[in-house]
Amino acid sequence: MPVLSPASSSSSSSSSFVFTCFFIILFVTINSSNPVAITTKAKRPPRQLSVNYYAKSCPQVEQLVGSITSQQFKEIPVSAPATIRLFFHDCFVEGCDASILIATQPGSKILAEKDAADNRDLRTEGFDTITRAKALVESKCPGIVSCADILAIAARDFIHLAGGPYYVVKKGRWDGKISMASRVPNNLPHANSTVDQLIKLFSSKGLTIQDLVVLSGAHTIGFAHCKNFVDRLYNYKGTKQADPAIDPRLLKALKMSCPQVGGNADIVAPFDVTTPFVFDHAYYTNLQSKLGLLASDEGLFLDPRTKPLVQSFGLDKAKFFLAFSAAMEKMGSIGVKRGRRHGEKRKACSIHM
Repeated sequence: MPVLSPASSSSSSSSSFVFTCFFIILFVTINSSNPVAITTKAKRPPRQLSVNYYAKSCPQVEQLVGSITSQQFKEIPVSAPATIRLFFHDCFVEGCDASILIATQPGSKILAEKDAADNRDLRTEGFDTITRAKALVESKCPGIVSCADILAIAARDFIHLAGGPYYVVKKGRWDGKISMASRVPNNLPHANSTVDQLIKLFSSKGLTIQDLVVLSGAHTIGFAHCKNFVDRLYNYKGTKQADPAIDPRLLKALKMSCPQVGGNADIVAPFDVTTPFVFDHAYYTNLQSKLGLLASDEGLFLDPRTKPLVQSFGLDKAKFFLAFSAAMEKMGSIGVKRGRRHGEKRKACSIHM
């Protein structure tokens, strides 16, 4: 699908744009470290993440996970953005420890992360992918590979399968023992987050402004429900007007599918209206053309601290891919658990041992 030129003003181009956006929305809806203390003897430092962590215990782990991700991508393409988003949501709450996968126990008054309001829109295809991959890995390497590592590998696989960069995944994460919905809201970015709020949140995770802009580029694929951007269409910041930072043609297309009230709650729209199923750098050129879906996305082009990065990545896909690979490795190290004191190796990812 060609990238739309924002300068086009002919009625035929406008109609084509609206039809294309409407078709995409309709199609998707239908197919939906400190020094070690010394006592009587020195303690060994915890093992660090390593590319070869399973070289002896389960050398075929990446091939096993890869067989599932490639099949899922062919049969259910939406598994790609679903799993990538799952990895982001996992790492930002309690660290990259697969706590997002734990199900709330029957009769429990404490809801697990996945049941938090901010996670209810996470698609089942992401969870299903990890469940299938875990079952296959367990059949070959029982009790060895963590759900957290499987999620990290699967996210990388889908990024590459969708056209994005291939990068090595360091492994050695243990699965977390804590999963609480109450810890989710303040640890995830939201559709209407300001750049100030995003910078503060990412900084709390050890991530820089560049990491923020780079990782936001994952919105080059995937979709959002109307409720995440409907205020931009009808009542931006209480003005009862549309957000002026949205292209009129995109605004018209979105209004067709997302009415102010009474719409279908299952309707979704693509983050990237030009190449919604391809992992590329069109996300950044879209922002420069007022084609960002979320206010938090478009804000990256409007803020002088992040605008130069948006422009730079929009011009150079190779630069974006290189930066994205590095940022994913960095994010994948957030809050990593190691050893039985802090973690576990779940046999079933949804059940805390």
